[in-house]
Amino acid sequence: MKENMENNNIEQKDNLNEDNQKESAAEQIPESETVKEIDEITQLKNKIEEVQKQNEALKDQLLRKAADFENYKRRIENDIISITKFANEELIEKLLPILDDFERFLEHSKNEDTSNNPFYKGVELIYNKLSKLLELQGLKKIDCIGQQFDVNYHDALLVVPTNDPAISPNTIIQEVEKGYILNDKIIRHAKVIVAGEPSSIQNNNQEGGAD
Repeated sequence: MKENMENNNIEQKDNLNEDNQKESAAEQIPESETVKEIDEITQLKNKIEEVQKQNEALKDQLLRKAADFENYKRRIENDIISITKFANEELIEKLLPILDDFERFLEHSKNEDTSNNPFYKGVELIYNKLSKLLELQGLKKIDCIGQQFDVNYHDALLVVPTNDPAISPNTIIQEVEKGYILNDKIIRHAKVIVAGEPSSIQNNNQEGGAD
């Protein structure tokens, strides 16, 4: 019987050792799994951050491409507008001398009786129609007489001294050839004669006459 009791004690010890080993293994398994899960979470966070960086880079590229496209589209639109506005510039420039001839003819004939002159009436009609057509294309005359000389709009052919107190120096007193602007672009400067400073000879004569 004593032997049986010893055997039972041995079995109990063996069972106890086995249970302790199982508990120890059970404690070790969750710890290793936790480390593995932490590694997986860290890797997942790194991947998320990488994807976010890639998304930011793609978003930045997309915004740049969109801005470039808008600039390109705006440039094309401006080019189309410019081409449309100035497509007839060369033709209009070639028509200006003809317009000058019409104006000279009408100017020379204004003191004559043209009421019954069909030729004059025909030229006047053509001139008016041509002028109206060119105006519709954006052609405008440059103001000259009485204006201050401006190198941006005028070419001075001559500077004439004047003692007229009503005319200040640098004032345009005569227009030799009309200047024109086409859609805000100068296509021909006006050729003009400009008032200058009073001459010393005239000043001396006036002073001598006053004495």
